Amino acid sequence: MNTRRLGAAALLLAASLSLSGCGYNEFQRQDEAVKANWSEVLNQYQRRADLVPNLVATVKGEANFEQETLTKVVEARAKATSIQATPELINDPQAFQKFQAAQGELSSALSRLLVVSENYPNLKANQGFQDLRVQLEGTENRITVARNRYIKTVADYNTLARSFPTNLTAMMFHYEVKPNFTVENEKALAEPPKVDFGAAPAASR
Repeated sequence: MNTRRLGAAALLLAASLSLSGCGYNEFQRQDEAVKANWSEVLNQYQRRADLVPNLVATVKGEANFEQETLTKVVEARAKATSIQATPELINDPQAFQKFQAAQGELSSALSRLLVVSENYPNLKANQGFQDLRVQLEGTENRITVARNRYIKTVADYNTLARSFPTNLTAMMFHYEVKPNFTVENEKALAEPPKVDFGAAPAASR
């Protein structure tokens, strides 16, 4: 009986060492890190989405403000928040790309709104608008930090999934390569909006 127990214990130990050596435990650790960093990305995107209604309401108080610009912001926010960002989304390249595109549209629409607001002296002098602008800019910075952390974590995870011999473990336990934010998208977000100071103000005073 003791021999059987010793044999079973030896097999259990061998199995544990085998799983550890093939990267199974590292996959567990990195998969959890990816999920945690993704949650932080979503938190910051939600923080931005929560600021938009107040920002739009404040801008609406400015006479003759460009309605097309406001409409695009509202529509972009609705599109971005309509996508259910479940944990499974980070394992679905097509869904991830759709989510990324929607958030990019909202970024562009908000950048356009802030550029257009430069044409309205009363809006620039509005303390409520300026406070919201500062909050929005701070949130955009937090989004950039969260995204960069996520990008690094996914890169580490994908390297593990593609490298030998851990790629064998990935195939055995279905650890698929995860989609990531594209380099093109990162460059677009890092590019400051272009302001044409030679353009005529959108509204006459």
